[in-house]
Amino acid sequence: MLLLSSFLLSSLFCFAQPVPDSLTAYLRHLPPTVRVSMALESLGDSSVRFYHRADERVPSASIIKLPIMVAAMTAAHEGRLDLEEIHILTDSEKAGGAGILQTYPNRSRLSYTDLIRLMITISDNTATNILITDLGREAINAQMRTLGLTKSQLNRVMMDTMAVREGHENYVTAREMNQLLTKIYRHELLTPALCEQMLDNLKQNEDTLTIPRLLPKSATGKPFVVAHKTGILTYVRGDVGIIYADSPFVLSVLVENAGTKAAGEQIIAELALLAFKLVAK
Repeated sequence: MLLLSSFLLSSLFCFAQPVPDSLTAYLRHLPPTVRVSMALESLGDSSVRFYHRADERVPSASIIKLPIMVAAMTAAHEGRLDLEEIHILTDSEKAGGAGILQTYPNRSRLSYTDLIRLMITISDNTATNILITDLGREAINAQMRTLGLTKSQLNRVMMDTMAVREGHENYVTAREMNQLLTKIYRHELLTPALCEQMLDNLKQNEDTLTIPRLLPKSATGKPFVVAHKTGILTYVRGDVGIIYADSPFVLSVLVENAGTKAAGEQIIAELALLAFKLVAK
C-alpha cells in the first residue's frame, strides 16, 4: 500500500519517540521504489533537525525558480536589474506548461516585479524563461555558488524537451533549499525589504496540495501561513517552504517515483503534518 493508513499515521503520534523515529517509521513504510529527499529544521532554535537523502541531487522541476528569484533580487540590489522596468512580451518567448503569459497578446507589457511574482505564485514558465535569458544562466548558477549551494544547478530553460532528452536537467537538494529559505526568513540576504518581498511572493503560491494540505488550523481558526515553492514533473513532486506555525520551521521534501501526482502530494502532505507535530510538540 503506497500511503500509510490513517491508523498507522495516528499511531506515530502516540509513541514517545525521539524526533527522527516517527519520520523514519513513515519513510520505511513507503514502497522501496519511492525515493524521498527531505530536510527539516526548526527556525526558533535547533531542537528539531531531520535529514533523509538531504544531499542527493534531485531533478528540481519548478523548485529551481526559488534560486532564480534570489538571483533576480540580487541583480536588482546590485543595480543590474530595475524591477519596475517594463518588459515587452513577444510570441517567441511564450512557453507551454504552467502559467498564464502564454495566453497574453503579443507586445504585452510587464514589469520585472510582475514576472518574478508570476514565476513564484503560479509557476509561470514564460516569466521564468524571460528571467533566465535576461539574467543569464551562468550568472544564476554563480549566485547559487556564492550562497553556498554547491549541488543545485540550472542547466536548461523551462519546457525544453530537447534538452531533457539529451540529459540536461535542473537539480536541487533538500538541504540546500532549506539553507536558502532560512537565509530569506532571517533577512540574511540583500536587504530586509527584498527578503520580505520574496517571502510575500512565496506566501501567495497558489499550489496548496502539498505542505499546506493537512496542516491543522491555528488557535484563531485560520490556516498557518506557508511561504513555499512547489514543483512537478512526471517523476518528481516537490515542495520547499517555511511554515509560520507557533514554532516556525523550514521543510523541503522531494518525492521521486511515487507512481502518480496525487500519491506524491499525499506523501509530502503527510510528512509535513508529522513535521508539524514534532516541531510544535
